[in-house]
Amino acid sequence: MSPLNSQRQIGGLDMATVRAELQRWPATSAPISRYEYGQRLHRARLLMRELGIDAVLITAGASLRYFTGIAWGASERLVGLLITARGNPIVICPTFEVGSLQCVLRIEADLRLWEEHESPHALVVQALQERFAGNLALDPTAAYTVATRLVDALGERRLTDASAIIDGCRMRKSVAELALMQQATAMTLYVQRLAAAVLHEGISNHELVRFIDDGHRTLGADNGSTFCIVQFGQATAYPHGIPGEQRLQRDDLVLIDTGCAVQGYNSDITRCYAFGLPDAQQAKIWSLEQAAQRAAFEAVRPGVTCEAVDAAARAVIERVGLGPDYRLPGIPHRTGHGCGLSIHETPYLVRGNRTVLQSGMCCSNEPMIVVPDHFGIRLEDHFHVTEDGAAWFTEPSPAFDQPFA
Repeated sequence: MSPLNSQRQIGGLDMATVRAELQRWPATSAPISRYEYGQRLHRARLLMRELGIDAVLITAGASLRYFTGIAWGASERLVGLLITARGNPIVICPTFEVGSLQCVLRIEADLRLWEEHESPHALVVQALQERFAGNLALDPTAAYTVATRLVDALGERRLTDASAIIDGCRMRKSVAELALMQQATAMTLYVQRLAAAVLHEGISNHELVRFIDDGHRTLGADNGSTFCIVQFGQATAYPHGIPGEQRLQRDDLVLIDTGCAVQGYNSDITRCYAFGLPDAQQAKIWSLEQAAQRAAFEAVRPGVTCEAVDAAARAVIERVGLGPDYRLPGIPHRTGHGCGLSIHETPYLVRGNRTVLQSGMCCSNEPMIVVPDHFGIRLEDHFHVTEDGAAWFTEPSPAFDQPFA
């Protein structure tokens, strides 16, 4: 891939030329194996036994994909996976969807089908009776209507929260999962480099969003960009941007936060730099942001709590009089979030979260600093916890005028 041979990183490339040279990502990661899906179910059952849970119902969404390979969006029709202590897991779905579902199912499972006039919740209860399951833990992302209808159908059986089981499986990534996330982050970082290179005065944020989506799509991401925030100038002071079209002007700050998915596994990278010359305050805050991100990374190791990583980032800016807490100028939100099949998932790097970091956990590192009504600086890269520290998926920005290593 040749559009980035130049030493110049911000501006200078023609968008049409870059599009013409984009090609599919050359090194694709292997999909999750059937063996690994089996290991996930085994892990879930071990946790169920430890917690005294007889059965778990996983509804459509990222966790259903995690355990079965079924990438299915939630709707008013219940599609789910019932895991019991013994026997094949049970997939529950509408009869007319069974063909589509079987095309993507990656585990051995029994099927329980329901017609449009029937109750899928009654099917769940029937399966619990057959498997002698006295209680049921429910996916925490399940819709309220699913929970209330299950309560009605369960009778004396107890409904509990399955978070400890689901998070206990999903938080620590396998080697195969890390490889998929490594590919996704590498692709997004490359698209970020291209976006920086094609900047010119007058380009709109909407045009850049489309360009970034096209780049992700051409490289082979699942569905282009999963999200994309492009903000210029004062709009960078809003962590998730403001609506409407913006046109880039000389010396504007640029903030681009975007990601893609590879076989469902997400990337999420932010770069912030000046299109021209930053003023002294912007340069100072950028250096603080870089130092806060580095401090958070250096605090990571197995056995450290999530809140300790957040505290390490905040200590950097509080030493120079910013903050404290979430006060502005300062850091308005948590330092980071977990990432995997969901862009935001456990664990969260935030005060009060005493979850202990373990190898295989993956998080963003993005202690954004906001100067209200003026600008914001966010540098975001993701890391995974190793046996003795942490490793970056992508190299952080080395300098304000050099956003890419």
